[in-house]
Amino acid sequence: LRGKMGAGLNRMNIYTVRYATQALSDLIVEKGEEAAKRGVCIAYDSRLLSEEFAWEAACTLSANGVAVHIFDELRPTPELSFSIRELGAIAGINITASHNPKEYNGYKVYWEDGAQLPPQHAKQISERLKQIDIFADVKTYSKDEALKSGLISVVGKELDDQYLTKVLAESVGKRYVDQAASNFRIIYSPIHGTGYRLVPEALQRLGIQHLLTVPEQMMPDGHFPTTKSPNPEDKEALQLAIKMAEKEDVDVIVGTDPDADRVGVVVRNHKGEFISLTGNQIGVLLADYLLQIRKNNGTLPDNAVIIKSIVSTDMVKKIAESYNIQVLDVLTGFKFIGEKMKEFEETNEYSFIFGFEESNGYLAGTYARDKDAIVATVLIAEMACYYYLKNMTLYDALCNL
Repeated sequence: LRGKMGAGLNRMNIYTVRYATQALSDLIVEKGEEAAKRGVCIAYDSRLLSEEFAWEAACTLSANGVAVHIFDELRPTPELSFSIRELGAIAGINITASHNPKEYNGYKVYWEDGAQLPPQHAKQISERLKQIDIFADVKTYSKDEALKSGLISVVGKELDDQYLTKVLAESVGKRYVDQAASNFRIIYSPIHGTGYRLVPEALQRLGIQHLLTVPEQMMPDGHFPTTKSPNPEDKEALQLAIKMAEKEDVDVIVGTDPDADRVGVVVRNHKGEFISLTGNQIGVLLADYLLQIRKNNGTLPDNAVIIKSIVSTDMVKKIAESYNIQVLDVLTGFKFIGEKMKEFEETNEYSFIFGFEESNGYLAGTYARDKDAIVATVLIAEMACYYYLKNMTLYDALCNL
């Protein structure tokens, strides 16, 4: 669900959140006691009312006898995807409207594999919503009752550490970071979102020494006071970072959206002007970098596969061809990439190494089943260091491709 916040069935409010959660609860309860016991992970972003909506969902689940693992504060979407599998939950809920303007919020449901809800379960929930009344058929608790039920556990920073360990395990060229670290500089902005804590932490663990951040955008704030829309695809959202880059003479700017699942990159072109790379351009740069370095490292599996959405660039097929690697197309929506990952995990037909969508969503590795701006930022920084050592910018690398 995604919409403006306000009263009404076509808006995001506590009643529509409870209503959707009741239908999800019914689906879980129908699967039996074991499913209810495994519970649902809940995360939320920095938007207005996100925390309230997350707790409304927790109260409805617990009133239906379903266990809940709720994060103690805002977290990136990919960490929710990771936590579902890590904690063995049956499902997950994320309260976010991604990169929409501040008037919006949303409600995203995930299933036990960590990917967004598969079509058959989405259909079951939609059918259930037609059968139940938004007021009369919704069970809920107050927050106190929910906490007393013994069904709610609060998830803290211990999971952040496990998640970051998995993210950093996807690094393929830390040696380039170590060689470039004393001179290489990069600017990062979370655009008032959930990346504010974990992205700088990941980059520091990677070995980046000169990380500049945009002070005005480091605090989570659902009003997004410094930009019209917190969309990192849009150069306008990174104007403060660009001003900083001009003053500090930095070539690479990275921004993440409020729920830190999508990433934007701004670089200088050959005229010295700052330009936004498109989602497709970032995708081909990352794909080429990963294939090139993995081949050099001897870590490129023979059955490696890149998965992209059907609307994303076919240029990646040319790049993959030169490494004898397969590229598969799926329908638009990262859940379809997640579906293929699950299938290959069961059949071993392919080894997934990278997935992307032209809407600036990327994933390397199988620890999560949704796009992850944190792993993407780590790889972009590492790739920028690799080219920096060759006296090239990311823009040069793109022109070469």
